Amino acid sequence: MNFKDLINNNKDNVRNIIRLITKETNEDLEQEVYVRAWKNQDKYVEKGNFKTWINTIAKNISKDYLKSANYRNSQNSTADDEVINSIKDNKSTPETALMSKIRQKRIIEAIENLKPKFKEVIMLCDIEGYSYEEIANKLGVPIGTVKSRIYNAKKELATQLEDLL
Repeated sequence: MNFKDLINNNKDNVRNIIRLITKETNEDLEQEVYVRAWKNQDKYVEKGNFKTWINTIAKNISKDYLKSANYRNSQNSTADDEVINSIKDNKSTPETALMSKIRQKRIIEAIENLKPKFKEVIMLCDIEGYSYEEIANKLGVPIGTVKSRIYNAKKELATQLEDLL
């Protein structure tokens, strides 16, 4: 079998090793594996398994890539880009302010439409910030009842405010 056939028979394996180690598909690394194998083909001894030999080359090249400055720089620039993209524009336009007020009004109306026992626990938990235990003590009910009421209240609010979610 010639060298080209050996490479073609192991192409998927090399690609999978690179993807496993670097967590990305990198055709440049694949090409580097084949070039290194070609340059060192005289060092390959027929006694050994070609697949093991080329796998070792792929592993070493992938590890070297992760150690390289080029890889670290690409990771840093990606992180910087993500930070820049995650910064929100805090300028409030009249339109966004109006939409926010409408949304807030709808939420308040939905809370007002809840059954009194659901409204009470939502107000204590989400508006006033009490813990489940504090609410249970304040209302004189078991903590399981508080959890159940909060769950049912949120379920009802989700139904009423489905278009806002």
